Amino acid sequence: MNIIKIKDRSELEKKLPSMPWYVEKFINYKLPDLSPSSLLEYVRDYDTFFSWLLAEGLSSAASVKDVPLIDLERLHMDSIDNFKMFLATRKENSNGKTTIARKLSSLRSLFHYLSQIAEDENFYPLLKRNVMAKVEIKRTHKPKDTAAKLEGKLLQESEIAEFINYVQTGYPVDVAKNKQALYSYELNKVRDVCIISLILNSGLRVSEVFNLNVDDIDLKKKLTYVYRKGKNDDTFKTPVYFRQEAVDCLSAYLEQRQLRYKAPKREKALFLAIANGKKEGERMTKRAIQEMVIKYAKRFGKPYLSVHKLRHSFATDYYLRNDLYKTQEQLGHASPETTQIYAHLTDKTMAEAIDKPSE
Repeated sequence: MNIIKIKDRSELEKKLPSMPWYVEKFINYKLPDLSPSSLLEYVRDYDTFFSWLLAEGLSSAASVKDVPLIDLERLHMDSIDNFKMFLATRKENSNGKTTIARKLSSLRSLFHYLSQIAEDENFYPLLKRNVMAKVEIKRTHKPKDTAAKLEGKLLQESEIAEFINYVQTGYPVDVAKNKQALYSYELNKVRDVCIISLILNSGLRVSEVFNLNVDDIDLKKKLTYVYRKGKNDDTFKTPVYFRQEAVDCLSAYLEQRQLRYKAPKREKALFLAIANGKKEGERMTKRAIQEMVIKYAKRFGKPYLSVHKLRHSFATDYYLRNDLYKTQEQLGHASPETTQIYAHLTDKTMAEAIDKPSE
């Protein structure tokens, strides 16, 4: 099982006992189909909802764990509307439309299970009245809208190679007067170039890069094995190909990984970092990977770049050379609808290409 799933499963096991018994029943029902990460999100959403019920006096229970089913049956549409307003306007951690839609969807899944699937000892539904069945959850973003937000914020064709080259040769020139920045760069240059090149030549997610082990890389076949998001099979890693451009960077990093980061033999992680005060390297965190990319992106003059936008940059370039379904497979999208954002992103590129003079 990958590290994130292990952590989330542990967190899920800690949080479940604080939930009402019927939530635990629902989570156990979903356990074979969803990852621990998805189930943990469900539980966090329910904790927010039940805590709000108590704060609003819509339940007289002593705690979240004690909220009875009858309190859910008595909810009116006005109550759900007020909960939506609470999510949108609370002072701390206010939620955007996408997050609100996801939290409502979590609730609808629970209410549907309690009213349509789960039964009491007399074979009657556990929940007699389902207010969430009346709630319309509008789709918050379409592929075209997502593409519009990304337009102008990705690396285009030649810029992909330019960014990798900048990290290799341009950045040290820009920070030449900053001894600390230059020292850190020289220490981690080969690793950083390798990570950025790998993402821009494969489209891996940050979680997939974080979870990579040395044994997951096959340089001869130009592929790596990753745990794909949304797949709850802890015994299977999906093969994901990377372009030839990433091979040299990976080879260079693998040659110096042990010497540079002094990792103990038990450390399987591919990408390592030596934390302050420590002598041995350990798995580089997701946050460190994200901050590393942002550091170079700012100096490159594109401060809006992130790991996810590097993934989008690869995907747009890949889609131009292939088709929708190959792109879907390469990126690990569950639905081709998600992949359609690249069709919209490349509309402008294709329109320009048709009028290009022949060489």
